[in-house]
Amino acid sequence: MIAPLLALPLAVQLVAISDSVPRLNVNPSCKGAADAGYIARTEDRLKTCLESEERTRNDLVKNWSTFPAADRTYCLSSIRGFAPTYTELATCLEMKRDARKIATEPQPELDAPAATSGSGTVQPRQRQPTPR
Repeated sequence: MIAPLLALPLAVQLVAISDSVPRLNVNPSCKGAADAGYIARTEDRLKTCLESEERTRNDLVKNWSTFPAADRTYCLSSIRGFAPTYTELATCLEMKRDARKIATEPQPELDAPAATSGSGTVQPRQRQPTPR
């Protein structure tokens, strides 16, 4: 009986958080990425990472309400166990959105081999009408 009561504050917190983009501490992830790089100076890589994360957060703020609350809650809870980033949050939300879209769209026939156009682009074969 006590275990469900302990989970309640976390669930309430996630629902409350899912109403707006939370402030994440992306410094540990960016610092780790900057320290692991070899191309530029660590300070430059850190600055670039932090700027990229802020741009991603700004994009999330603009589009936050377009993502279902359940997806926001799911994605927020999935990144809580480590040093989260806005990039990971955005990727999770986009994957949930795209998976839902794929599940609801008609899919091409999988048993027909694909054809390529002259440009090398794979084109699905058109299904031939069945004679009646």
